[in-house]
Amino acid sequence: MNPFIWLVLTLLDIYFWVILATVVMSWLIAFGIMNRQNPYVRQFDYALHRLTEPVLGPIRRLMPDLGGLDLSPIIALLGLQFLQYLIVYYVPRLFA
Repeated sequence: MNPFIWLVLTLLDIYFWVILATVVMSWLIAFGIMNRQNPYVRQFDYALHRLTEPVLGPIRRLMPDLGGLDLSPIIALLGLQFLQYLIVYYVPRLFA
């Protein structure tokens, strides 16, 4: 496999896990298991928010209001998986 393709796929995979960590973190805060008053929790939450908001923000703006239910991470994760499979399928054919 081309090292460039491997790097792009690895970065997409890491971003997949960052989005998943954001979802889990929001659940832990919502259920009161973690407290945002803790400076370490607040810093970690801030870092995850800064990493994921450029992708999740536009998806949230396009989706209809579903009350308190945020489906933007699911759509982002599906989009990342689709992009990975698209790269695996089409990019090697371009370099062949």
